[in-house]
Amino acid sequence: METTKMPNHIGIIMDGNRRWAKSKNLPIKLGHKQGAETLRKIVRYANKIGIKYMTVYAFSTENWKREDEEVNALMFLLDSYLRDFAKEADTENIVIKVLGDVTVLSQKLQEGIKYAIERTKNNTGIIFYIALNYGGRDELVQAVKSISEEVKTGKINIEDITEETISNHLYAKETPDPDLIVRTSGELRLSGFLTWESVYSELLFLDKLWPDFSEEDLDYCVNEFNKRKRKFGAQ
Repeated sequence: METTKMPNHIGIIMDGNRRWAKSKNLPIKLGHKQGAETLRKIVRYANKIGIKYMTVYAFSTENWKREDEEVNALMFLLDSYLRDFAKEADTENIVIKVLGDVTVLSQKLQEGIKYAIERTKNNTGIIFYIALNYGGRDELVQAVKSISEEVKTGKINIEDITEETISNHLYAKETPDPDLIVRTSGELRLSGFLTWESVYSELLFLDKLWPDFSEEDLDYCVNEFNKRKRKFGAQ
């Protein structure tokens, strides 16, 4: 793949698992399972081509509104995915991290998250973030609460609060904002994904359903990114 620049950080809204399953007359949980296999493949490839950070939207704070059967299947799949992929990621130098409010998740899933993070923390390849029970507005609420507590205790003054202050209170404060955000399935919105961090991200919307997303599609996204002229409000 010939490129002039590689996005440092790619965010992906993995949409279309349910529609993929329905189009094939399969149970919805099999769509999510196939989506998980696609994710495994894409993260490995992103690491191979030199992308430093990838954040994927796995489960939003709004997804709890879905049917209990689907939510339970997703939670089971996420736990299984984390434990299995942690072993593979460790051998391929991939770092796994999770962003979102994980305190409301089951104890078993929280243990799976801790296992994946701990097992891969010393790797030096791509840093792979899984947004789990994540919402952009919820992230900002949590940041405001944290900053307010610091003001209350005298750690900082209100006058000293800046954009950097807010950024430093987000889940992945040490991570650069995404250069490119990709959403599959043809939907044209971000749905609360990295609300603060995406202010200058390039956006790319694809008609393809997530389970059908391939390495070639990631190449296409990188090449499309290369065609963009990023101005950051300067022109």
